[in-house]
Amino acid sequence: MPTDTPPRADPDTPPTRGAESYRLEDQIGFKLRLASQRHIEIFSRRLPEVTPTQFAVLAKLRETGQISQNQLGRSVGMDAATTKGVVDRLRRKGLVQSAPSGTDMRRLDISLTTEGTRFASDAVATARAISEETLARLTKREAARLLSLLDKL
Repeated sequence: MPTDTPPRADPDTPPTRGAESYRLEDQIGFKLRLASQRHIEIFSRRLPEVTPTQFAVLAKLRETGQISQNQLGRSVGMDAATTKGVVDRLRRKGLVQSAPSGTDMRRLDISLTTEGTRFASDAVATARAISEETLARLTKREAARLLSLLDKL
């Protein structure tokens, strides 16, 4: 006998794409935003000295050493204006320094200060714990699968 309520979708089957079956809670953007909000809350609580974006710049500089501001921005997925703002704030905190490139005067090279190197090393250890807390509800296999799927997006 038919009912007015549709049957609950199988969680392994993607939701129907028709407008009549659209549920916000089933949408990838909604789920990613909630996951991001949870991660940012954990990050802010455990590493309040910097934003996640500032941390990304520090971690990349720790990994690569001196790098052009333009290349730094591209490597952490930021546009030029955002990169400049983040670098300026980190410079005011004494964590990064900039200098004209020795090979191209149009280019600005960015590197960690001594304080920035110390802070970044400590922050990376905290960031590992932040990632673990964010993924704590998942098994190791589920966490690896999630990261792999996000790479595909």
